[in-house]
Amino acid sequence: MIKGKIHSFESMGLVDGPGIRTVVFFQGCFLRCAYCHNPDTWSTAGGTEYTSEDLMTKILRFKPYFEKSGGGVTFSGGEPLLQSEFLLEMLKKCRENGINTALDTSGYGHGNYKEILKNVDLVILDIKHTNDEDHLKLTGKDRKGSDEFIEALNKENKKVWVRHVVVPGITDSREHLIKLSKIIKRINNVEKIELLPYHTMAVVKYKELGIPYKLEEKEPMDKKKAGELEHFLKDLLKEGNS
Repeated sequence: MIKGKIHSFESMGLVDGPGIRTVVFFQGCFLRCAYCHNPDTWSTAGGTEYTSEDLMTKILRFKPYFEKSGGGVTFSGGEPLLQSEFLLEMLKKCRENGINTALDTSGYGHGNYKEILKNVDLVILDIKHTNDEDHLKLTGKDRKGSDEFIEALNKENKKVWVRHVVVPGITDSREHLIKLSKIIKRINNVEKIELLPYHTMAVVKYKELGIPYKLEEKEPMDKKKAGELEHFLKDLLKEGNS
């Protein structure tokens, strides 16, 4: 019997897909993003083990709350694709129970992406950076995993939301967003784009865990500027579709 390692749950998520969502945070991640606000999800040694039956029982308790809003379940992390067999089993069980599903991912995992993507309703894709060198500095990995996932995603033609964290001096230049727009144009069925302002709320968590915080000198991203950059990016994408 396949078991999955789960870090935590959010019963009334409002930003991780349409409607009210139950968010299931998977334990374990390949990346070490400098701005990650959940470093306690990195290690595959942590988390609580669940069978798919036990996790489904827990999800079904929340169904009366999310189904009326057109919501569902979002599998996040950590990185759900790191536990691809367990993720696939959960997606199939959700489909059997008429539950809308979303996968919040950076695309770095392993397993049968084709089957996973066939069984999910929405993919929320977190694009970290636009080139190998800077991606490596920011996350500890190059862009290969993300590019491979985008290729698989396009073959299955799923609905996609794109997210990108805007960090001052790292991902906030217009030149950077021009490169980002070219990546987004390669992705089919992008319904929504969000630029998320970098924040420092997780610094305390890093100190508690004894993990060095790489962006300690960075100030939080100005929300107004992040909004302006999001408009700039969307205008670039409109130009490409005109």
